[in-house]
Amino acid sequence: MWQNDKRKEKINYQVIEVSPTAPAPMTARRMVFPFTAIVGQEEMKLALLLNVIDPKVGGVMIMGDRGTGKSTTIRALADLLPEIDVIADDPFNSDPNDPDGMSDHSSSQNPSIVKKKVPMVDLPLGATEDRVCGTIDIEKALSEGVKAFEPGLLAKANRGILYVDEVNLLDDHLVDVLLDSAASGWNTVEREGISIRHPARFVLVGSGNPEEGELRPQLLDRFGMHAEIRTVKEPALRVEIVEQRAAFDLNPQAFMEQHQPEQEAMQQKLVAAQQLLPQVELDYDLRVKISQVCSELDVDGLRGDIVTNRAAKALAALEGRNEVTVDDIRRVITLCLRHRLRKDPLESIDSGYKVEKAFSRVFGLEASSEANSAATANGVR
Repeated sequence: MWQNDKRKEKINYQVIEVSPTAPAPMTARRMVFPFTAIVGQEEMKLALLLNVIDPKVGGVMIMGDRGTGKSTTIRALADLLPEIDVIADDPFNSDPNDPDGMSDHSSSQNPSIVKKKVPMVDLPLGATEDRVCGTIDIEKALSEGVKAFEPGLLAKANRGILYVDEVNLLDDHLVDVLLDSAASGWNTVEREGISIRHPARFVLVGSGNPEEGELRPQLLDRFGMHAEIRTVKEPALRVEIVEQRAAFDLNPQAFMEQHQPEQEAMQQKLVAAQQLLPQVELDYDLRVKISQVCSELDVDGLRGDIVTNRAAKALAALEGRNEVTVDDIRRVITLCLRHRLRKDPLESIDSGYKVEKAFSRVFGLEASSEANSAATANGVR
C-alpha cells in the first residue's frame, strides 16, 4: 500500500505528534475576586479547600440558588492556588517530578521546567466529545503515517480544576466521560484503530440549580462531596456582600492589594496542609464508627466510607494537626454522605439532617446532649 519507505518507517515506530497550542498573546492579569474576601458559604469553601489538599477526595458538586457566588468562589480558588512546576511546551501540564504521571510525549530526558498557574478550565454546555477528549487527525495519520493528536479540555485541565457550570444540564455521555477520567486520572482517545492516552488528573467541580433538574443518582454518587448552599438571609451579611462587590468593581487592583496578606497566608496554609497530609493518622475506632454511620444510613457501596476518611484527614491537615478528631469527622461527614442516601419521595426530612442524626447516635453525642439538657432542666450547672 505504501510506496514511500520513509512513510513505512514512521508507521513502524508509531511516531506521536501532538499539535502544539499557539502561544497566547501577552495580556494583563485578569482580576479575580479574592477567595478570602468571600463572605459566608462556608460549606462550599470548605469542600473546595479539602479537594485541593487531597484531589483523591473526588471533586465536589455544588447545588444552590442562582446568584449565590458559586462561579465566583471556584474561580477565586483557582487564582489563590500556588504555581506548579510543569515541563515547558507540554500540552498536558506534566509534572517533571512524577514520571508515572507523564504522557508519552513528555518522556524526554532533562526537560526544561517552568512555573505555571494552576489551570482552571470551564467546560461549556455545548462542548462536543472531541473538544472535551481531544481528537486524532486521521488525514495526517494516513498521509504522513503520524499519530497527530489535538489535545482537548481534559488535557488542558490536567493537574488543575475542571469546572462544569449547570452540570445537571450537560449531556449524560459527557458526564460519563468526565467522571471516568476524574476517577482513573487518564484519558484515552480511540479513533479508527489509533489510540492515544494522556494524564487527566483534575479536581472536578460541578455546580447547578436544583430547579433545573437533578443528576442521575449513579452519577451524583461519583462526586466525592456535595455542598448545598442557600441565599444569605441575614440583612447585615447581605449588605456586607454588596459592599464588598461594589468595592471590587470600583477598584479591583486596590481591593486585591487590600486582601493580599490574607491570600498569601491562605496559600501558605494550603501548601503546608498538602505536605502534612501523608502524616495524618485516623484512629481505627473512628474508622469503624464512620463505616457504622454509612451502614446505618444504608449507603450503597464503599465510596462514602473512603471519601469521609480522606476528607477528615484533609481537614486535620488544613488545621495543622496530624491526628483526626471526632469534630473533624462531624464537619465533613454530611458533605460526603448526603448525596449518597436513597431518596424516599414520601419523606420530607432533609438528607443532611439524617446524616447528622446518625452521626450523633453512633458517636454517642446524642446521649451526652440529652444528659446536658436534663442537667440544665434540673438546675445543675
